[in-house]
Amino acid sequence: MTENSFHRKPQPRHRVVITGMGAITPIGIGVDAYWNALLAGTSGAARISAFDVSPYPTQIACEVKNFDPNTVADKKEARRLDRALLFALGAADEAVKMAGLEMEKLDRDRCGVVIGSGIGGIDTFEKQHQTLLNQGPGRVSPFLIPMMIIDMSSGLVSMRYGFKGPNYATVSACATAGHAISDAMHLIERGDADLMVTGGAEATITPVALAGFCSARAMSTRNDQPERASRPFDADRDGFVMGEGAGILVLESLEHATRRGARILAELLGTGMSGDAYHLTAPSPHGEGAARAMKAALRDADIRPDQVDYVNTHGTATDLGDICETEAIRSVLGDHAGEVVCNSTKSMIGHLLGAAGGVELIACVKSIETGTIHPTINLETPDPKCDLNYAPLKPVQRPVKVAISNSFGFGGHNVTLVVGAYRHNGG
Repeated sequence: MTENSFHRKPQPRHRVVITGMGAITPIGIGVDAYWNALLAGTSGAARISAFDVSPYPTQIACEVKNFDPNTVADKKEARRLDRALLFALGAADEAVKMAGLEMEKLDRDRCGVVIGSGIGGIDTFEKQHQTLLNQGPGRVSPFLIPMMIIDMSSGLVSMRYGFKGPNYATVSACATAGHAISDAMHLIERGDADLMVTGGAEATITPVALAGFCSARAMSTRNDQPERASRPFDADRDGFVMGEGAGILVLESLEHATRRGARILAELLGTGMSGDAYHLTAPSPHGEGAARAMKAALRDADIRPDQVDYVNTHGTATDLGDICETEAIRSVLGDHAGEVVCNSTKSMIGHLLGAAGGVELIACVKSIETGTIHPTINLETPDPKCDLNYAPLKPVQRPVKVAISNSFGFGGHNVTLVVGAYRHNGG
């Protein structure tokens, strides 16, 4: 035994590609419907229909409309699943179908699932708590715990497809889906799995969740003009609009995807994470934490700042958040920041919280695929402190070879994903 016998040899990283996507959003169910609505500048915001919102300062949100739970589960199963779980299953079904997976040909011990949620089954929790108060503990559903715990989206998707590889959930507030995708990428890179289903799902338009965000004064109160309420980077913005839905992707090692003849949509090039270590809800001054995540992601992807074509911002329409992200992008991209097109998907779908990173990465992939960057709607009076090109009001036609997607969460969690057009030689 030599002195260095216990030292691990560095292993080559596997390239990671995207082969499937699934989206359930307030402006469309399915990736095509979602993307077409983004290009058309469609707002999903309206007065909340799920419950009486008259006592609340904020009475609007981006709800998923026309979603039939029985399209993803039979009636008995659907009754036992929280809305967030149903969203996860529906988006996963679309992603798996798009990827063209033939289950009998997969080594499912090497296929895994990482799907996160910021808050999980809060609708179930609230309703069962009422049952406890009104009818006593004996009437609480035996499905309360499996319906509300955050890891159950990953568990259900793995059961549906028999995937027995890595399986867990991430939780990092509004950075949750970004962290899930980042983890799934790393699992494939280092050879722990050949294929991962990953992303986020969220369904928090509930009485208690709405009251909590209202008390935090983080949301828009433009109740009389809901479609104009989400205004990222606009001088008249007054907070975010809550959304719900799911964004799920199928990631594979390039070898695995090539071997089975999969259609490759894009390549996930790198990820970066950081923590603000600053405040419960406010971003660190000048976006220094966000900048560190972006720098780490570009370093991981081996991409220079001047190679970035497009930034899908976190862009929530909060006062401090939009300014700090702008400063972070400027500090990372330098003089090139003026050449990059940025936008905010949240201007149309609202803030999907723990699912945001999934649906926003899908927007990036569609921009790479189509050479079109969707608009930021409601950006009519630019904030002088937000001075980048945010694609106001109209789509931008531009070839996109490299895009980055930012997600930042309460608690100072930051994650950036770098995605690029797939090249056979990796150049």
